[in-house]
Amino acid sequence: MEKSPLSRQIRTDTGLASVLRVTVGRLARRLRAQRPDASVSLGQGAALFTLARHGEMTPGELAEREKVQPPSMTRIVAALVERGLVRRIKHPEDQRRQLVSITEEGLELVRADQRRREAWLAQRLKELTPEEKDTLRRAAEILDRLAES
Repeated sequence: MEKSPLSRQIRTDTGLASVLRVTVGRLARRLRAQRPDASVSLGQGAALFTLARHGEMTPGELAEREKVQPPSMTRIVAALVERGLVRRIKHPEDQRRQLVSITEEGLELVRADQRRREAWLAQRLKELTPEEKDTLRRAAEILDRLAES
């Protein structure tokens, strides 16, 4: 049986990196298309998801976690505050600093987004074999480690 072009390409680390980059990017675009509120930019959405997952933090910590420059995060936070999706609060230990926390409205937006994207992906997963799903379970742990590095 002849191997597929993809199987041949992923035999090397460079080939695997190329295929993963393209494939993960395509999947991310498909998931982004499921967003219920396109008026929230991708950067704003990422900041909301981070605050929902990790809790309140300084704008600088949020910028670092999201791998953006602090001035960019300042603009993102300002837009989210204006929409009532996050709030600024005084830092309990240093009144000169601020913390950013997600509001109930922001949490509901994140939850709606997660429900819609996960429903789309769950539907796609139903098309896979049990063996393919097991492979994806193992791959998900590895991809998460790569994303956190």
